Amino acid sequence: MRNKNNKHLGIEIDPELHYKLHYISKYYGRSANGEILYLIRQEIKNFEKNEGEIEFPNKTEEG
Repeated sequence: MRNKNNKHLGIEIDPELHYKLHYISKYYGRSANGEILYLIRQEIKNFEKNEGEIEFPNKTEEG
């Protein structure tokens, strides 16, 4: 069941990239969604390693 606190992200993707994403995700035993989340987490990890941690704002700070 979908967690209503999570955000939804819709993207358009060309057929070749879509095929390759599914190929790679199947190779690693993940869903395409799982592969995308893995790649996003890896990029955030690399960014924070080089540029410093990104702080997640508290709800009270968002206004």
